[in-house]
Amino acid sequence: MEEKKIKILIVDDDEIVRGTYADIFRQEGFEVSEAIDGLDGLDKATKETPDIIFTGIIMPRMDGFSLKESLAKNVNTSNIPVMMLSHMGREEDRIKAEGLGIRNFIVQGMVTPRQVLELVRNIFGNGAYRMKFNAIEMDALRLAKDFGYGEKFVCPDCGGEMMMNLEITDASKKEFRAKFVCPKCG
Repeated sequence: MEEKKIKILIVDDDEIVRGTYADIFRQEGFEVSEAIDGLDGLDKATKETPDIIFTGIIMPRMDGFSLKESLAKNVNTSNIPVMMLSHMGREEDRIKAEGLGIRNFIVQGMVTPRQVLELVRNIFGNGAYRMKFNAIEMDALRLAKDFGYGEKFVCPDCGGEMMMNLEITDASKKEFRAKFVCPKCG
């Protein structure tokens, strides 16, 4: 049985940026669709329902933020993860992206296209690991206190046992991002 290809929609008015990422994702076996701006991206997202959207910010007709807001209003597209590529890396854009639920805010030139590929794989479970955390070993109690989880690493919302989620950020350097998550309430 053939494995289902991940469908990615790349939205950017810069043909070189769009083409670079499209080529990389195609080489890695993704099904790739391209859109020249946010309006075109919204139309394609609605018709094709991609698994993930990778968009720029500043584009004619509709920018990346408006695209994300429009996607959120449609039940068929509201849960599609969106990654955003910033050419300028402005802090106010990062804050706005975070507020809109953008999955990853990427500053062009700070993250390579290959690293972006790893981030996308992490979203779909390729390179993400969930582990139980031993609350009594080494510096665990100090860590629990610093994060406000109490001595047993329990979720402050539901009381469930917290887990450590590790996402690979650069496999070649053996680098990852760690985050505590609650398997019960997310």
